[in-house]
This record gives sequence, C-alpha cells and structure tokens, in this order.
Amino acid sequence: MDILSPQNPRVKEWAQLLEKKHRDKQQKYIIEGIHLVQEALRFEADLECVAFDVERGIPVELSSMTDTVSVEWIGVSAAVIAKCTDAKTPQPVFAVVRKQPAGMGNLLQKKDSLVIVLDGVQDPGNVGTIIRTADAAGADGVIVGRGSADIYNPKTIRSTMGSMFHLPVVEGELLELLPQAKESGVRVISTSLQATSTCYGYDFTGPSWLLVGNEAKGVSPEAQKLVDDSLIIPMKGQAESLNVAMASTVMLFEAMRQRDFS
Repeated sequence: MDILSPQNPRVKEWAQLLEKKHRDKQQKYIIEGIHLVQEALRFEADLECVAFDVERGIPVELSSMTDTVSVEWIGVSAAVIAKCTDAKTPQPVFAVVRKQPAGMGNLLQKKDSLVIVLDGVQDPGNVGTIIRTADAAGADGVIVGRGSADIYNPKTIRSTMGSMFHLPVVEGELLELLPQAKESGVRVISTSLQATSTCYGYDFTGPSWLLVGNEAKGVSPEAQKLVDDSLIIPMKGQAESLNVAMASTVMLFEAMRQRDFS
C-alpha cells in the first residue's frame, strides 16, 4: 500500500527517527539512499521496511532484492521522503532498520584481534570514517565509548558507506570493556605526541586494540591509565598533527600491512 501524505501516522513515526531520543526509544534508525539500502539487504540487517519514491518506482539496483523475506516495500511520495530523510539531495529510497546491538563476546574470544576503540570522538563524520576504515583494513570490530557521536546519526551512517553492516560496532563503557580486554591478553595502544616509539616500529601482529580520543582533548585521563603502549605517528612535513580519522587510518593500515603484507 502506498503512503503519500506526510501526515500519515507511520510517516510521523519514521520522521521522529531523525532524533536520537526517538531512535533510542523505538530501537530503530533510518538509512538513506540506494547504496546503504543495498548493503543492509545484502548483509541481512533487520529491516522493517523499504520506502521508495512511488513516481520513480523501485530503483533498478534493488529490484532483484524485493523478494527478501519479511521486508515490507512501500511506495511513498517525494514529500514523505523529504520529511523522513536528512540528506541535502533527496534520495529515491530509504529504509527503517531495527537496531541489532553487537556484543563484546566475539571480540574477546577472537585470537589476535585488531579493534579500534573510540573515546569521545564527537564528529559524526569522523566516527563514520573510522568505521569505514576499520572495515577496509580488515579489523575485527569497532568499539564506540560513551561521549562519542551516535553511530545511528544519519551523518555517521552516510560516512560509513555501508561498512557498519560489515563488522561489529559495539557501544559501551570503555572503563568496563578495556579491563576485560586486557584480562584476555589484549594490548591497548594509543598515539601520543610525547611517545618515543613509532607506529612503524611496533609489532601489531598480536591482539591490538587501538584507542583514539576526542578531536580537541585526546584520550580521557581515565582511559589513558589503561593504555599499555603509546606510539607516535612520525611526520616529516610542517603539519602539527593529523585529525583523529586520519591517525586511525595510518595505524589500522600499518597493522594490516604487518599482518597480511609483510
């Protein structure tokens, strides 16, 4: 059944998902655009429904996926899409996804795990980019500590480019999770401008959890106490430092190089 009126009760419920408090309450979030919907369907995210622009029809890239069991496909008007999405350029499709929170269990059991841990990274673009980079570098998961941007924020989701469906992204309290990891043999590694060892001289082949901090203040003093090794990313040019997403990329790809290309 098509839904054309932005005043429809379901539309109002979907539109609320643009706000974190309603995402938390409903335990759902919205993804926008063909690529994200495609990745969600391909990696079997828990989709409640896919809403597509009724004038344009189901996008051709998704037409072979319409028989996915238990996903409702709904034709909607452009006005409904505009009300329920955040992107500046209207997308021809969006989907409502039920949250499936990932747990720590598998990451703790994984031998020689490579995980990136975010402590108060507040920019949604940075959080999304780090998730995408972790996916690209073959990391086992991402842990997002409290005080970081919401992983279900539309900007975060767009920046992940679908990677949030490819690997576990765990939200939690770092001061509880990191000690558990250390007990299972993980080394917690952080970057510091004061460090004497470089990321290129460090051995990332064992269980390595990379801790990165807030854009302005870095890693919190409480989390810093749990760090085993501090490393510096050497820089030849005049730049003072790298932003948190770039620093994460350098570390993750150095770990990947050592593990897979040495």
